[in-house]
Amino acid sequence: MPERSTPALVALAVLGLCACTPPEQARGIAISDVTVIDATNGVREHQTVIFDGDEITAVLPADGPIPAVTDTIDGSGGYLIPGLWDMHVHLTYDERFTEAMPAMFLAYGITSVRDTGGMIPLLEPVVGRMRAPDAIAPRVFFSGPLQDGRFVVYDGDSRPEIGAQNATPEAARASVNALADAGVDFIKVYEMVTPAVFEALVGTARQRGLPVAAHVPLSMLASQAGPAVDSMEHLRNIELDCADNGAALYEERLTILNSHEQGAGFELRSRLHALQRLPAIGRHDEARCARTIATLASTIQVPTLRLLTLSLHPPFVREDWADGLSHTPAEAAADWARAGTEWLTAEEPRDTTYDEWGLRMVGRMHAAGVPIAAGTDTPIGYAIPGYSLHTELERLVEAGLAPLEAIGAATLRPAEFFSLQGEMGAIEAGMRADLVLLDADPLADIRNTRRIRAVVSKGQPVN
Repeated sequence: MPERSTPALVALAVLGLCACTPPEQARGIAISDVTVIDATNGVREHQTVIFDGDEITAVLPADGPIPAVTDTIDGSGGYLIPGLWDMHVHLTYDERFTEAMPAMFLAYGITSVRDTGGMIPLLEPVVGRMRAPDAIAPRVFFSGPLQDGRFVVYDGDSRPEIGAQNATPEAARASVNALADAGVDFIKVYEMVTPAVFEALVGTARQRGLPVAAHVPLSMLASQAGPAVDSMEHLRNIELDCADNGAALYEERLTILNSHEQGAGFELRSRLHALQRLPAIGRHDEARCARTIATLASTIQVPTLRLLTLSLHPPFVREDWADGLSHTPAEAAADWARAGTEWLTAEEPRDTTYDEWGLRMVGRMHAAGVPIAAGTDTPIGYAIPGYSLHTELERLVEAGLAPLEAIGAATLRPAEFFSLQGEMGAIEAGMRADLVLLDADPLADIRNTRRIRAVVSKGQPVN
């Protein structure tokens, strides 16, 4: 029979094993003794978060055993949130900003961006630089050009060229297939498409496994187009589907669209908005609107409230506006400073009806469970890259989101759009290492997301 081990022999064996075991190898970076906040797990106090390269490897109680690490960031008294997203940017819209944008985003804690419209020849080198292995830049997801209809709003003539023509369903299918082959991350549908072109764009995107963002086309109702896409931008054209005379307005709109034979798409779109937007808001019907909102229960809304409420909340009056401009490319900063002076000295009062409607609409949608995501349309409408996302969070809270929900709108919802919620949007082991360390509690005041102590992008501390 086998011999029994004596206690002394066991002790010697254990000592010998310990002598042969190498010491634990230090790996990764720890953010120590921090309050962790994310939309998935809520608030966890006194935590140490460890990341190794582009992966969070542990979230542990700060007073417990911590693995050996190569470096430590003091998180005491701080608040750690996931890296923020801007869900609606245009990297190549204004060439004065393109080169500076990546650093500007990171300085404000934006570690991921979704480019919602640009021409492929201009976007490809920008995206390539941002995705280079050694790049210090946000993660970038792009759609290529806006997929417009026979008449293109952003045609390079009346407006910068960021749109493409799709006059027929056949052309639409070809466009999506070409973009998918070029490596885009999603498709963006614009306002001048017909229902048949819309169906072709969305259907082909689904076949190619691409999510779809869209404005509600002028030829369709929000309750028709919204459920077919993954996100809707700017609350555009929802007001008609909430009016008690919406059917009559819709028929008027179709008559104008069908009779248009020549002229810029921008002018046609602007004419219809000017003709119908405020009258539709003036005929708001709560019951009809509730039915419309119910159809959008699974469609992420990116309201860009910062832009929509520009007349109600002009950025030029903010106490930190001058500081924001000081970090903006000089030529654009000078232009925007002049625009601010002209805006503030104008004698004509600005109509805020649309602004107030937008805030109410986001509040109604949120109360109904419609998912909301944060985007700014930067650099359009005086949106300083990075800076403007924090303004968007303020507007979302003003509309009715709790601060934690607003943080979720800039972290978890964007990840959900790309089906990346298993990798991004929360602070957990296995998640990507995009993190923002704040000096003050964003749940006490959402403006505290601006009080940034440190940013980690793709596992790399950047400031």
